[in-house]
Amino acid sequence: MRPLEGITVVALEQAVAAPFATRQLADLGARVIKVERPGVGDFARGYDETVKGQSSHFVWLNRSKESLALDIKDTADREVLDALIATADVFVQNLAPGACRRLGLDAQTLRAAKPELIHVSISGYGEGGPYEQKKAYDLLVQCEAGLVSVTGTPDVPSKAGISVADIAAGMYSYTGVLTAVIQRLRTGEGATIEVSMLEALAEWMSFPMYYSAYGGSDPKRTGASHAAIAPYGPVQVAGGERVFLGIQNEREWQRFCGDVLGQPALAGDPRFATNTLRSDHRDELTGVIEEITTALSADEVLARLDTAQIANARLRTMQGLVEHPQLAARKRWREFGSPVGPLMGLLPPTTFVGAEVPDAGPVPAVGEHTAAILAELGLSRSPGAGE
Repeated sequence: MRPLEGITVVALEQAVAAPFATRQLADLGARVIKVERPGVGDFARGYDETVKGQSSHFVWLNRSKESLALDIKDTADREVLDALIATADVFVQNLAPGACRRLGLDAQTLRAAKPELIHVSISGYGEGGPYEQKKAYDLLVQCEAGLVSVTGTPDVPSKAGISVADIAAGMYSYTGVLTAVIQRLRTGEGATIEVSMLEALAEWMSFPMYYSAYGGSDPKRTGASHAAIAPYGPVQVAGGERVFLGIQNEREWQRFCGDVLGQPALAGDPRFATNTLRSDHRDELTGVIEEITTALSADEVLARLDTAQIANARLRTMQGLVEHPQLAARKRWREFGSPVGPLMGLLPPTTFVGAEVPDAGPVPAVGEHTAAILAELGLSRSPGAGE
């Protein structure tokens, strides 16, 4: 038995944030019923066609779910949705600001009828305030949260390469549901949970925020290097390749100088004697290091770093991640179904040691489970017909 078996989640969701949250719940055994527009479904289905004709976003976010096609503005379809919510433990939505209230699907309305319901609303900026009605796409929230200002090179700010604002909001929604389930076991009461993308990402920005608020200046953009620790980041080696390393304390700095660079006296160089000094003289330090490392191959440098117990990494591409030897050794890949046949995906990162690893459920086609869910509710009409 998986931890959330017996929990039913109804999700009026689209794009990334809410689907990310509910897929985590599905991975833990919850039954997740995804309500989609008839015909087109969640618009994330159309982001691309790279996974055998399926959207890479949709495949990532929607395995192990059931798809129910409803036009929730249609009277008969709305009756289906209401009947379904009456059976649910959790309701999750990330519609446009104000849409849920206009549809009578807000927490106050639904929990008045069912106090034990856990109601989760995910938005860009939260209720109230001057940004409540603003559209909130991941890049734009990254800008508003200051992430873009501290990411990139000194000359060019950059967004994160993944939908980090959406993922942050999805993770807090997921953990919020788990917390509410525990609370309900104790009190019998449900919960009303609100998560905004801005506030979720702002929490993740707390290091540079504190650095700026109390230090009087924003952290400098340093590309792939650390803004406050040196050496920490890329080092060039022979053939134009780069390896990445991180020094965390003075003991490691001394080992790095002696065991990796073969220059133990460098540890006492007055320019580099403390982390603050190394950060202040970052360019000089990089030059000194690369005088030595550019004569060595990546394998040689990585071997020396491993021997000296200095943290290090290769810069892998996405194909390199797919082929990562650690994921293979830990058997993290599993096959799951989809409308276009079997696909491969990673197991959930939370491993319950000693428990049997469950198979991931398939990615559903739009409305694939509509007939079965209607039958379960004792209904026989075809939803989405606008009757």
